[in-house]
Amino acid sequence: MEWTTSELRQSRGVIESYRELLPVSASTTIVSLGEGNTPLIYCPQLSKRVGRGCQVFVKNEGVNPTASFKDRGMTVAVSKAMERGAAAIICASTGNTSASAAAYAARAGILCIVILPAGRIATGKLLQAFVYGAKIVAIDGNFDDALRIVRELGEGHQFVIVNSINPDRLAGQKTAAFEIVDVLGDAPDFHLLPVGNAGNITAYWAGYRDYEPHRKSASVPAMIGFQAAGAAPIFYNRIIERPETIASAIRIGNPASWKHARAAIAESRGAIDVVSDEEILAGQSWLARHEGIFVEPASAAAIAGLLKCCGSNEAAYSFQKIPEGSRIVCTVTGHGLKDPDAIIERMKELKPVAATVNEARRAIGL
Repeated sequence: MEWTTSELRQSRGVIESYRELLPVSASTTIVSLGEGNTPLIYCPQLSKRVGRGCQVFVKNEGVNPTASFKDRGMTVAVSKAMERGAAAIICASTGNTSASAAAYAARAGILCIVILPAGRIATGKLLQAFVYGAKIVAIDGNFDDALRIVRELGEGHQFVIVNSINPDRLAGQKTAAFEIVDVLGDAPDFHLLPVGNAGNITAYWAGYRDYEPHRKSASVPAMIGFQAAGAAPIFYNRIIERPETIASAIRIGNPASWKHARAAIAESRGAIDVVSDEEILAGQSWLARHEGIFVEPASAAAIAGLLKCCGSNEAAYSFQKIPEGSRIVCTVTGHGLKDPDAIIERMKELKPVAATVNEARRAIGL
């Protein structure tokens, strides 16, 4: 049986697909769940919203093995941890990192320890960490408190930290930029994505820069990040002591990759902006209803940001001023089923009717 390049990449995972651009060697034991090769989806309705002949694509990272982009970095981080003889990994998490770390630790046969803020993790993500067998410690504090504890525990060298302060994590995450260039034949003109701990915008920018010298692309995009208004330390240029947003995955007040994200934005001539919780939920609903893509609230920050750029002169970019025919990529970082609580609340409005055709017709509005 002959395999296409795409099929091989899907079966092998991101390390085998891009080994020469990652910090691995022949002696690295690869721990993979077949991550990567996620779809880059052309979105006609989003393209129409932007106008001017622009093309909008969504990089759907929610179809990775644990349903978020974290798997790209985790395969590299855990593989390198195994190469160094680690018996355990540790992370702080708002949810997605814990799910991914627990899955890859299970795959590798090592212990995973998760420090997380009690009562602040979406049910779907916490469930994943439990079912994969992680040792979970819930603290009375926020993500920033959890990361502080993890940093201190990591100093004892008993555990390998697999948060994005680990450069191996960011190395794996940059493969998403490689895939985008491979599909489009060049880098997009603009890349929009949510910003929480700021590792992803840092990794994408590194990926685009790394690919350019290999003649894979002739340009690099402007990187445009969006934070939730209640958790926007980079936008406001100050630590947020009590970050608040419905988008739990980006509810972070002191991002670990703050400095690197700032550099990525500046070097790419991009921007950082904020979106409200109302705009995030509206973006989540709009993408699902118009493009058939269901994402968690944090992911929808990128879509909310795009819609804001289409209709507000106060946005980071006004897309009515960009060149005609520009190509825009929005990264959506996690599947909607990871964090469905806000939608479940709305579903409670559903009321049953009598089991008759007439009642069904009446409910439909016929």
